[in-house]
Amino acid sequence: MSEPALVLKPDGRQSATALAVRRGLSRLLRDHDCVLLTEFTLASGRRADVIALRPDGSFWIIEVKSSPEDFFADYKWHEYLEFCDQFSFAIPQTMDAGLIPVEAGLVIADQWGAEIIRPASQHALHTSRRKALTHSFARSAAQRLQMIVDLSSVL
Repeated sequence: MSEPALVLKPDGRQSATALAVRRGLSRLLRDHDCVLLTEFTLASGRRADVIALRPDGSFWIIEVKSSPEDFFADYKWHEYLEFCDQFSFAIPQTMDAGLIPVEAGLVIADQWGAEIIRPASQHALHTSRRKALTHSFARSAAQRLQMIVDLSSVL
């Protein structure tokens, strides 16, 4: 008798398009040797769609926008800048890239992969903010891993 597989389901807040973009984006980030967390709550209370920790210790926040309506309904992206070294939007191929502000990086993605169209500008985090963010990232990753371990032991 085989063990049941652990199945993690989407939380229902993301559209199928957003999930596909996030999947391709995740593949791109892993190809760049980044580790990432999704739906990461920042100290400000805002939740970043994706936050990546790069091998050099820098942070990259990427907001996933699945449609023009999704983009125009969300004007809080400037609030993420104080919590990352780089900021980008990731959008599907079907969305007009011209909608994305030129001061933000741009990634085009689908479920199979992603491509950086416009690199994000660099702005270094303050040392104390980086330390706090790294600590929060590590704790969040460890808590999520422990939850998966706990759930898999119940199955």
